Amino acid sequence: MKTINPWINFNGNAEEAFTFYQSVFGGEFSKIIRFKDLAGPEFQVAESEENKIMHIALPIGKHNKLIANDVPAFMGQVNENENRSKIYVNAESREEAEHIFNGLSAGGEVEGPIGDSPWGTYAGMFRDKYGIEWIVEFDAGL
Repeated sequence: MKTINPWINFNGNAEEAFTFYQSVFGGEFSKIIRFKDLAGPEFQVAESEENKIMHIALPIGKHNKLIANDVPAFMGQVNENENRSKIYVNAESREEAEHIFNGLSAGGEVEGPIGDSPWGTYAGMFRDKYGIEWIVEFDAGL
């Protein structure tokens, strides 16, 4: 397997969220496609949704991408309080872990502050201001 890349569904604020994520991770978007870019006779797009994001990708590190889209209104709202999954970030240093944790958790809700864990890593857990759950960890043993 080459990579596993998380894909997040948003309720119309994917571009805002990804601009925030870009401010923490850095880099440039590798792709931004709006619904209007795909509009045609076979795929009609409501005017209220034409500027929403159909696909956005932010490369993170050498082989990973964070990907997202806005869910069209006809498909219903995304449950922003779901707790079935988290995005796990394996940092390369304590400093990088702190930078990512502090950056992404700003305006969110910290569930477990970053610090030394009982299992010997440096880790923290939170829900960001967009409702996405993250775990950031640095494991010096890897």
